[in-house]
Amino acid sequence: MTAGDDAHKPVLLEEALAALAVRGDGYYVDGTFGRGGHSGAILGRLGPAGHLLAIDQDADAVSSAREQFGDDPRFSVAHASFAELDKVVSALGISGEVDGVLLDLGVSSPQLDDADRGFSFLRDGPLDMRMDQRQATSAADWVAKASESEISSVLHRFGEERHARRIARAIVAARRESPITTTHRLAEIVAAANPSWERDKHPATRTFQAIRIHINQELSAIEQCLPQAVKVLKIGGRLAVITFHSLEDRLVKQFFRDAARGDRFPKGLPVPADRLRPSLRLLGKPVAPSASEVARNPRARSARLRAAERIA
Repeated sequence: MTAGDDAHKPVLLEEALAALAVRGDGYYVDGTFGRGGHSGAILGRLGPAGHLLAIDQDADAVSSAREQFGDDPRFSVAHASFAELDKVVSALGISGEVDGVLLDLGVSSPQLDDADRGFSFLRDGPLDMRMDQRQATSAADWVAKASESEISSVLHRFGEERHARRIARAIVAARRESPITTTHRLAEIVAAANPSWERDKHPATRTFQAIRIHINQELSAIEQCLPQAVKVLKIGGRLAVITFHSLEDRLVKQFFRDAARGDRFPKGLPVPADRLRPSLRLLGKPVAPSASEVARNPRARSARLRAAERIA
């Protein structure tokens, strides 16, 4: 969901629109509104009979959606997680009738750039990291109470951090001296504990990613959302997903592959193709941003777009 400049340009915009094959009279869902870059472009391709439903768990994003597009009768917005996609769509009576669903995963540029949200080690602010401000537990709350083994496990699992144990030990030792309540303090603790700094990457990058993913249960939300996205689509409807790191992309890749393969049967059992019942048809290979897009927006460099069409 990251974008690189003050206009918060959406990543892989034209590629996402092409993957969705937006029709003027279609019904589309942007499951991660952010600041509306993708939503605005979809609305620009809709005619009077088209509609776009935007969903976001961030109250600031919902306010931005209402401010930008609230007067457009073709637009509606729901304050919810995309893990509640089917619930939101079903409440509108359109489950199984949606022409396209877009998911632009991860943290958005406005979240990263606002020090008060506590997502970035580049800006000192409260150690928060909650995408949904209604959520009770902040990153500071978790860092204050989690055991050393739990911290180590989270850093290893969600940040793929090689020095997870060492960093977890340093965090626990530091919080005994005083609470860890700011992004800069956590980043300093991690930097001091990390013995091998990667070139062109801050030593706290993996730790911040891991804690953010854990606090917001991001991977679990993706696992919940993907089958719901297929369910709400009509036959011929399209699902487009933009990921920003390997953990997200692995989940999406596996889901798409399984849905395109169809039902699982015991290995070696001869099963006719018509019994497999695949639900998706893959639309080409994963798409990466062009060199020119990465030059304009370095945060886009790790983005990948996968798309599929519902066939059953």
